[in-house]
Amino acid sequence: MADTRPSVISRAEVPPNRRRGGDIRVLLSPRTVASTSGFMGSLTLAPGEYVTEHYHPYSEEYLYVVEGRLTITIEGNAVEVGPDQAVLVPINARHRAENRGTRTVRAVFHLGPLAPRPELGHVDTEDLANPGERQFVVGDRG
Repeated sequence: MADTRPSVISRAEVPPNRRRGGDIRVLLSPRTVASTSGFMGSLTLAPGEYVTEHYHPYSEEYLYVVEGRLTITIEGNAVEVGPDQAVLVPINARHRAENRGTRTVRAVFHLGPLAPRPELGHVDTEDLANPGERQFVVGDRG
């Protein structure tokens, strides 16, 4: 019988992943709560920050903006997503997330289904300009 006790993970418990830009934290995943169909986390982007372009060969990505305005470019088409709005990134669609505004963006993401192995789930198509440093979108003067 499966363990049905709730697993609660606090954002503060998870260190930020900044390898692709911004502050990405995977909260609910096979590693943290033994999920079997997908994973979920938070994205925080300060003004001018971005997440480099990538795609997911096995998963759809659902993004829900809690605060701020997120510009997401999917297969070359940019769309702005504001508070209480969501966007779907289809499987294999190249996408990039940017904060072109003046307020911090806070968003929630979910990806599913899972890739057969974690290393197959994410394909980078853009390198982070200066890993470890704050990343700025083109035209940002900050």
